[in-house]
Amino acid sequence: MRITYDRQANAAYIKLTDDPLTPGRTSIPADPPEGVRAFVVLDWKDDRLVGIEVLDASSRLHQDFLDQAETLG
Repeated sequence: MRITYDRQANAAYIKLTDDPLTPGRTSIPADPPEGVRAFVVLDWKDDRLVGIEVLDASSRLHQDFLDQAETLG
């Protein structure tokens, strides 16, 4: 598993596999709980969940989680 955080875009990506993320993934927006404004995308490849993208990450994820992330940009 690898976690990256792009401060400029305020986006986190949680890669759930050590395999390279090749083209051909299916990206599906996930519905947040009612009343929560969030944008989360689930990436699927060969019927397996391979990644999760979270926008507005600084307000949607705990800071200790973001502190573990590799910072981009």
